[in-house]
Amino acid sequence: MPELDRTPPYLQVVQELRRRIVDGELADGDRLPSVRQIAEQWGIAQATAMKALAALRADGLAESVTGVGTVVRSRRTLHRSAADRLDRALRTGKIYPEDEYAVIQAAELAVAPTWVADLLGLEEGAQAIRRHRVTHNADGPVSASTSWFPAEFAESVPALLIAERIPGGTPSAIEAGTGRRAANDATEEASAAFRATPEQASDLGISAGDPVYVGRNIYSDVNGEIIEIGESVAPEGRWRTHR
Repeated sequence: MPELDRTPPYLQVVQELRRRIVDGELADGDRLPSVRQIAEQWGIAQATAMKALAALRADGLAESVTGVGTVVRSRRTLHRSAADRLDRALRTGKIYPEDEYAVIQAAELAVAPTWVADLLGLEEGAQAIRRHRVTHNADGPVSASTSWFPAEFAESVPALLIAERIPGGTPSAIEAGTGRRAANDATEEASAAFRATPEQASDLGISAGDPVYVGRNIYSDVNGEIIEIGESVAPEGRWRTHR
């Protein structure tokens, strides 16, 4: 039986089932445990179990299907954040769940935008490593993201400059090449809503000017030094979950 702590019981159930959905252990269309099963597995009242399933439905991660029960609905509604992907990479060695894949569209040295240069301590016009990718599932583009890395990684982590997926993701390649391990408790994120630029619209298969969710993240190593800065863009209608 899973152990419960002082967090309200229904939230602990929500957090665990949400984690399984974000990780891809529970895929779109999979049936979630029934109210009775949840009550028995967690040792909670059925009313509490019902509240947990209701919370997942409210988050856009599940829906009730007559004659079936509550099923996962994530393919068109879930936005996996940079923190989600880093956490999965550090725990499992894999960035993407089985139903998603990324296409690397660029891997190059490029002039860093001002906000990236400021974070990396670079002078205006200095270069950094830029990797741009579009993540897809069976329905098409899910998100687009651009990662920036210190230019000195070009020698120690040459895979960053190859427009191909890196097994285990960039955190594992950086650790192997530099010995610097990303710390999942040292990830900062900020987000805002914008209108899609022409480039973002092309990546996501939407129209320029459509609403999009933009998130910026900073990955630091265990010593607090920045090893990656990223920006991700997702179309409207996708929920970003919080652990």
